[in-house]
Amino acid sequence: MDKKSLIGLGLIAAILGVWLFVSGPSKEQIANRKRQKDSIELAQQKVQVEELTKVNAATKVSDTLKQATAVVLSDSAKAAQANDYYKDFTPATTGKPEFFTIENENIKATILNKGAQIVKVELKNYHRSGKKEPLILFDNDSLNFSLLLNAYDRSRFFKTDSFYFKSATKTANSIVLKLETSKPESYIELSYSLKPKDYSVTSEIHFVGMQSIISQTEDQLQLSWKMLYPSQEQYISKEKEAATIYYKQTINSPDNISPLKSEEKELNDADIKWVSFKQQFFNATIIADNEFLKGGSFVKLGERPNSTTVVKAVSTELGIPYKHLPNEKFGFKFYFGPNHYNTLKDYGNELEKIVPTGWSIFSYINKWMVIPLFNNLGSINMGIVILILTLIVKIILLPIAYKTYMSGARMRVLKPETDALNAKYEKNPDPMKKQQEQMALYRKAGVNPLSGCLPMLLQFPILIALFAFLPAAIELRQQGFLWADDLSTYDTVLNFGQIPFISWAYGDHVSLFAALMFVSTIIYTYMNSSLMPQQNTQMPGMKFMMYFMPVIFLAVMNKYAAGLSWYYFLANMFTFLQNYAMKFIIKDSSIRATLEANMKKPTKKGGFAQRLEDMAKQRQQQQIGSKKK
Repeated sequence: MDKKSLIGLGLIAAILGVWLFVSGPSKEQIANRKRQKDSIELAQQKVQVEELTKVNAATKVSDTLKQATAVVLSDSAKAAQANDYYKDFTPATTGKPEFFTIENENIKATILNKGAQIVKVELKNYHRSGKKEPLILFDNDSLNFSLLLNAYDRSRFFKTDSFYFKSATKTANSIVLKLETSKPESYIELSYSLKPKDYSVTSEIHFVGMQSIISQTEDQLQLSWKMLYPSQEQYISKEKEAATIYYKQTINSPDNISPLKSEEKELNDADIKWVSFKQQFFNATIIADNEFLKGGSFVKLGERPNSTTVVKAVSTELGIPYKHLPNEKFGFKFYFGPNHYNTLKDYGNELEKIVPTGWSIFSYINKWMVIPLFNNLGSINMGIVILILTLIVKIILLPIAYKTYMSGARMRVLKPETDALNAKYEKNPDPMKKQQEQMALYRKAGVNPLSGCLPMLLQFPILIALFAFLPAAIELRQQGFLWADDLSTYDTVLNFGQIPFISWAYGDHVSLFAALMFVSTIIYTYMNSSLMPQQNTQMPGMKFMMYFMPVIFLAVMNKYAAGLSWYYFLANMFTFLQNYAMKFIIKDSSIRATLEANMKKPTKKGGFAQRLEDMAKQRQQQQIGSKKK
């Protein structure tokens, strides 16, 4: 690298460093966030002390008069303490829990007046595995949504989930809840509304006259959202493998935390457009009308490894702008619905990228072929749709299948010549010389030994794409076919329980679709090896791998989506039919005649063949030179 390039890279690094320093959270913001946490912890400690005092008072044995006096004094002191602590927010500290609902054709959202938070969402068109009632995306015990408020004197912080809001206006699909203060002209409103046939809940936080109650030292507030993913599917282990958090920052493509680990990630490099709590087939996503501020924002993915009802614990804190105006609003929306590719795509902001479609070029196979096919044939049983998909794939790959078969057939009819070559060097082995003559034979006959292998590699992108998409395809969820109840997960025809090592490597059950895939793959491997017997004699290790790989696939597919095993089995069966049809149509005698005609023609070395021959000669000369030494 030249001097100018080094200087340029140095300048770029310096600019990036300055930009990160300037755009990062300030020391005051960091200190303020620490005060927030300290204040919240202090408030929690006070609540714990109060509860402990009440328990001790209840357990003490005292005369009736003393006990009654103690209760009166405790209540009076508590009221005075609350008034002193909450100040302008004191009117909102007392009340009774009330629940309100808004709904449309797709979802039913339940809103609690304490905190004005959506505490339960039902998806009317979906059901939990094994149950007929609507699917509960989350409920009151598994959710917390609140706004963190810094008092005007900066001495304490409050969370809105501690305050009771009052219903201002209510309709069947909208509600406005009002947080009142000691000043009638100062209040906060949270509104929620649903459009017909929509999965999106539009929301808005409205601050009126709060500039004298909320601290004016910062230009943002923090929005906190926490959730426990409830188990929705047949196998919670599969849910844990898929559940994670996705997020979209304004200058980056959507990203996520790996489902395989617990992690807290700060989002301080750019403002945030949305954060999605993604389950296996559903998600709850919060989307800003403009953007959430990066200062103090983070996402956190936790584990619940020993729970049979909770998949994972997730949380996020997001900054929202607050300019200390007499009247200002912050708009956002929630998406509560399925991980359906086209549905998410209609909402924009690259939400569809939470659906795994495969890496790079593989994703286009799903986007351009598999997903449109699933959508257009959604009224048909999905097992039949996968059969149709397999037919389409095999038709597209028919030219490749033809070349693969012809390559094997040419190698097969050349067996007399290759057998004679093997016999020639059996008593006096000379690998280099043998390889040169073998390449000369292939070149003279017009056979490329690699032509049968390379076309087969072109089929793997389709398998890899389906490997990523089918287990996450909501189109397969709870779609039964033959003996399988759900094509999105593994089928079970026998449960044999936990057996050391076997359960770890294979599982505690037998998947019949995976077993059929395994048997058909073994038969296909045997048929393929019979087409090119000389390849097996030259590379005995390759023969072992050809039979060992289906065993590895069986261990993986036994715990994978039955829909993929069904596709793989069908692909093998169609390959059998193709090979038998080609063998019936294309006679070995005609192939032999073509090769003999080729061998009579003057040969012209191709560039690749010439390079192989030159490499063989060079290696032979090196061996001769080393023997002389």
